Formats: sequence, C-alpha cells, structure tokens
Amino acid sequence: MITSLLVANRGEIACRVFRTCRELGISTVAVYSDADADALHVRDADTAVRLPGATPSETYLRGDLIVKAALAAGADAVHPGYGFLSENADFARAVTDAGLLWIGPPPAAIEAMASKTRAKELLGVTPLRPEDVTGADLPVLVKAAAGGGGRGMRVVRELDALPGELKAASAEAASAFGDGEVFVEPYVEDGRHVEVQLLCDTHGTAWALGTRDCSLQRRHQKVIEEAPAPGLPAALEASLLDTAVRAAKAVGYVGAGTVEFLVADGRAHFLEMNTRLQVEHPVTEEVYGVDLVALQLAVAEGRALPTEPPAPRGHAIEARLYAEDPAREWAPQTGVLHRFDVPGEGRVRVDTGYASGDAVGVHYDPMLAKVIVHAPTRAEAARKLAHALERTRVHGPVTNRGLLVASLRHPEYTSPEALDTGFYERNLPALTTAPDGERYAAVAAALAEAAAGRGRFGGGWRNLRSQDETRTYGDHEVRYRPARGGGYEVTAPEGVRVVAAAPDRVRLEVAGVVRDFTVDRYGDGTVHSGPHRLVPRPRFTDPSEQTAPGSLLAPMPGTVVRVADGLAVGDRVTAGQPLLWLEAMKMEHRVSAPASGTLTALHAVPGRQVEVGALLAVVQTEATEEDPV
Repeated sequence: MITSLLVANRGEIACRVFRTCRELGISTVAVYSDADADALHVRDADTAVRLPGATPSETYLRGDLIVKAALAAGADAVHPGYGFLSENADFARAVTDAGLLWIGPPPAAIEAMASKTRAKELLGVTPLRPEDVTGADLPVLVKAAAGGGGRGMRVVRELDALPGELKAASAEAASAFGDGEVFVEPYVEDGRHVEVQLLCDTHGTAWALGTRDCSLQRRHQKVIEEAPAPGLPAALEASLLDTAVRAAKAVGYVGAGTVEFLVADGRAHFLEMNTRLQVEHPVTEEVYGVDLVALQLAVAEGRALPTEPPAPRGHAIEARLYAEDPAREWAPQTGVLHRFDVPGEGRVRVDTGYASGDAVGVHYDPMLAKVIVHAPTRAEAARKLAHALERTRVHGPVTNRGLLVASLRHPEYTSPEALDTGFYERNLPALTTAPDGERYAAVAAALAEAAAGRGRFGGGWRNLRSQDETRTYGDHEVRYRPARGGGYEVTAPEGVRVVAAAPDRVRLEVAGVVRDFTVDRYGDGTVHSGPHRLVPRPRFTDPSEQTAPGSLLAPMPGTVVRVADGLAVGDRVTAGQPLLWLEAMKMEHRVSAPASGTLTALHAVPGRQVEVGALLAVVQTEATEEDPV
C-alpha cells in the first residue's frame, strides 16, 4: 500500500491531491520552484523538496529532478496531477524505473492517446496536414499535439495567416509542455464541448461516469463546467459514453481519463483523450458522490472497482476564478491576494492553491480557485453558485469574479439549449460592463476615506459648506460635503442619502433602499467596497508617467518570447501588424501595432522579463490629411 506520495505539480492541483491523502492516512511530499517557496501547496505538505529555478522548464517540467525528489523524500508513489508532466510517457517510465508507483495509465496508453494526432488515427480520424490546407478548409484550428488547457491553440480564418499561427502555436506548446508538435483540424463554429469521465482498473472494469459540458471557454480554456451535460438526446449521450469506453479499452487504459467531443448539429466529433485527471473533475465527484483521487490511488494499488459505478444525483457546476481582466483581452494579473474568503462553508466547495496574503506571480496559470456547488437541479445550482461568488471577498488583483456571476445569470446560460463555445465572443461586452451598483460603491469608498480622516474635511464638520470634496475611482466621480449637525451629504451622483459612515463600513439610501458597504483599503492603493474593486484616480498626472504617442506598453508582466522576423527600427508597420509576443502565466500574448506608421524604437528583446507598463516599442503614426502640419 502507498504510505508516502509525491505530487509532481503545484498550486490547487497539489492541494487537491493532498486533501485526499490526509483522509487516507498517506504522507505527502511537495515539490516547489523558487517562485513557489511559500506557496500554499508547500505549506500543506508534510515535506517539500526544492526544484531550483522559477520557470516551468527549469522546475516542474524536469522529470529527472522530480524523480530524485521523490527518492530523497522517501516517497513510494508519484501522482502527476494535471498539466505539466501528467501526459508524458517518458516521465511515467522514469517513475516506475526508479521503483516508484505511478498513479496513472500505462506509458503505452499515454503514448497512444496523449498525442492528439495518434489518438485521432486510432479512432479513424485523420488530421489535416498543414501543407494540404486550402481556402476551402477554413476556418481551421491549429492545436498542440501534447498537453491541453487551450495552450498552443490558434483559430485560422485566412490562409496567409496559417504559417505564422503554426509557428506561434508550436512555440507556446514547447514552452508549456516541452513538445512543440502541432496539427491542424477543421474548426467547428459554436459547437458544444462535451466530455466523458472514465475510470478503469486492472481487472477489466471501465466506468463511464457520465458527461460534462465545458462550453463556456475563453481562449480555448474552460471557464464554467457542469455535470451532467444538459439537454443531450439520450441516443447521443449513449453514443458518447460507448465511444469513450471503446477508446479506453483499445489502448488498455488504467486509471482516470477523459474523452472530449465537440457536439454540433446533433453529431459528436472526437477531439482528444486526456490521459489524466481533469481540472473540472469535481463536478463529476459531486454528482456521483465519489473521490476520483482516492479511486486513482486504489486502482494503482491493484484493487478492483465495483462492477457498476454509483448512480448519479442532481447537478453540479464549477466556476474557475482567475486573476485576469476579461475586459482587457483576458490579460492575466499579478499582485498580493490581500483577502480571499468564499462564503458557504459546507455548502460550497473551494479547491484552491491560494490563501489570504499569498502573492500571484507571473510564471504560472492565473487560476486562483475552483468554486463548485451541487444542487438537485441545474437552475438551483446556478443560482447557488452565482450567490456564493457574488459574496466572495477576493481582494487584490483584478479577477473574473464579476464575469462569472453575470455568466451564470445570463439568459443564454440559463437556457441550456443555447450553450455553445461562442458564448463569450457574443456576450463579452455586456458581461464586462460595470454594474450599476459600482457607482454607489465608489460613494461608499469616498465616505469611508473621509471618515478615516483622509479627506480635506477629515472626520468632522468645518465651515466650508460651499466647497465639495471630490474623489474619483475609475470612471466614477464622487462629490460630497459635510452636513450640518454631522455626517456628510453627497452632491454627485444625485439621489444618495448617507445613513452612516465609518472608516470600514458605510450605509447609503438610494431610491428608498438602504445598502450596506464594507470598505477595505490596502497599501497598493486598491479599495474594495462590497464586491467592487476600485482604484483611486490621482488628481494630477505625474509627468514622469507620461509616455510618447504611439508607445506600446507591456499589458502585463511577462517574458518577451519572440519579435517579428526581421523587425527593426525604421520599418514601416501597419495597424494590427503583430510586432512581438509576450508569455505570461503560461499563455502567449500578441502585441500589435496600434496604427500604421514607422517603428521608431524597439526595446523588446527575446528572453527579457518586463513589468506591466514597460515600454516595448514606439510606433510614430503617419500624418493624415486632417492632421495639422
């Protein structure tokens, strides 16, 4: 039996596996990069081993170092988690060759299915060869052959863009998975992403634990997932389950795995088989009442599964909470997570690798947590999850929390027949519009500042009734003045009466309705008023922060991975032309020319790490007929 287990991964993934190990009485070993020295998964483990370096290629993708760490710590088994080396057959062999128990499928099954090209061929689906793609095949999807999570994927709608997208996808895949192989397949517009959870033992039993719908995606990465997939015709669902089991048995599969499909026009198109546990596995666990990690360990120890899986019950939904700004092309965010608290203890499940006070860095995926709920019906689960997220305190970097709440309440989501992968392309502007309540949160923030003695009026009344104090948070300007007899009156926005104001709590009456706001301020300048994150706008612009017109600034901290071939100062560029690529949090981000003109400066150098706002290049725009000369 397993007595000590090393998880060859980090963050939420490792913490999730450690939780089951504690319940089973198994000792835990973490590995960590220098950037993760004080991470939650390190604090959670019984022992931890350092992997010198910060980037994935130096640390979590170094199978040789991880095997040495397991032996040094006295572990007798290795769980790969999901991502990184979880679908690497060579790593699986290295683990078993070292005399350690591998918690995963046999290396031969990984090789057969981990490469999406080989998996398709096994099921009789032939990928397109890049050199054979014609205009009639468009749109197509360039996709990494190894790994997943949306990395190394590009939609191509114009034939002349294909070579550049192949190169970009290959570079991103090599960085994320250590394998730059990519392939091309037809891109099915606005289908549903449906998958089947498998669990197979060494005694010939194969469970198909129902379906999941993962259609709500951004940049080909899942955002909201649920089980079971709603609204599938019974015959189609049965076909998906049968195909998944056939695929597993064809390669002698053992352990947990997932077969993914794109469903469109009543037909299912095989996408891939992931030879590992999936990020979204908790919704299946909640519906079937099982612990998939515990079952993985039992299968690895040689125990047999019951002939039939448990019966499903109810509906589960999972939302991925990311440190990212959906309104700025999903740009990942960094900084200190000052406070992190999800309400609903015992009723809401939170899988996370962060706690209050932890820092979100630049090297890894920006997911903060997965928030999961279970309820008797889909509608009840969506309502319950939206309510929990709305009341969550996540103070620090910008997050997608507001987007998640709006998504769960959107009429297209609440009508499952409208689900498809184009949800965010259609609805993102509306989903990222500042909620009406934000302007009142700004009022509360301004009054809390005044009550704390930080305004011109301080906390008391002065005989300056004709002069308003003004504070601006983003696009919200707040004007107020001291009221006779104490307290404050708000002059803008109109229609707000101050019931009470303290440094940490403000009560406002708007149109006869009283609202309470808690207010928290932090040293980085951010203010959190209720569920709203506010950034004070300075009264005067610092001249040192002004930049020349046409300056391209880094939209997030990251590493310059590529500069466009042959690009040099003095070149003419056109609006939208890709100039360079940044890699941040395991995703590649393209920086393009904002307008047509001449490149007058180029500070970006491949391999250089940059902070947010760093000057990358300058494009001097061309004068037009309307421009003064």
